[in-house]
Amino acid sequence: MSVPISQVWTVSSYILKQKLLRRKRYPLVLMLEPLFRCNLACAGCGKIQYPAHVLKRDLSPEDCFKAVEDCGAPVVSIPGGEPLMHPRMPEIVRGLVERRKYVYLCTNAILLREKLEAGEYQPSKYLTFSVHMDGSREEHDFAVCREGVFDKAYDAIKLALDKGFRVTTNTTLFDGSDPEKVRAFFDEMMELGVEGMMLSPGYSYDKAPDQASFLGRERTRQLFSRVFAKAKKSWRFNHSPLFLKFLQGQVEYHCTPWGNPTYNVFGWQKPCYLLQEGYAQSFDQLMRETEWDRYGHTNNDKCANCMVHSGYEATAVDDTFSSPAGLFRTIKAMFSR
Repeated sequence: MSVPISQVWTVSSYILKQKLLRRKRYPLVLMLEPLFRCNLACAGCGKIQYPAHVLKRDLSPEDCFKAVEDCGAPVVSIPGGEPLMHPRMPEIVRGLVERRKYVYLCTNAILLREKLEAGEYQPSKYLTFSVHMDGSREEHDFAVCREGVFDKAYDAIKLALDKGFRVTTNTTLFDGSDPEKVRAFFDEMMELGVEGMMLSPGYSYDKAPDQASFLGRERTRQLFSRVFAKAKKSWRFNHSPLFLKFLQGQVEYHCTPWGNPTYNVFGWQKPCYLLQEGYAQSFDQLMRETEWDRYGHTNNDKCANCMVHSGYEATAVDDTFSSPAGLFRTIKAMFSR
């Protein structure tokens, strides 16, 4: 299993509680963005294109803790920007671990060795380093627009694993990805010993410099179908198996934008991590006032090509717990890719 039993139990219990309370919309993972600045300038990223005065801003630990408590989701993903550049990130992580939240600290790992050697983080079942790896050496360094980043991240992963940390990878696949090379990368990460892998098709950020490499909906299905045509049982993914079926076009889902609400330096982002259509000043306001029915691939042109995990993973998980049939489909999908 790619996650600890305790995490599976916590998340499952939380979802079942929402079902018993008959809540139609509930958060599953909080996307907590404490900063936008980064030490890379990837061509496919839309987060670092903000003006300098915005890139200098940070969320305080108190801001982060309040957002986590207001949201109530059992899992907190901390993307960016590059979170390890935040001067108080160790304090934020400690506070979330004390609150027994399962934290996925997303990082390009350029600073990870330095932070680990300084003892700024301690191993915990509640803390996972989610390292951004967009393929093997050549593919990854090309994606992040800098040579040598793959080797630095690879070495930092080894060190983190040696020190007893949970480590996953987070991989974005773009148009033109070679399925054979993707499969070889999966093998490489499994041999390295990471707990699991996360996957997502590239989403077209309006601010990203490179718009040509983003995948449309049909090309996403084609690519992931070709990748998984020769799947190996040794591969471990940090996903619902139904989400992986969705990426291959074997099941159809609608987006669940409220499943992964985003809080950043501007407030609660409407309607999701990927679109910017205003901000709410509280989580309650986000849930009450966002016109959720305006979004999704059948309702909004901006959503037409999106198949990203932040929109659809929660849908797949909800499907598992919605009926005995959903549970059966999930179990069946676990044994067939």
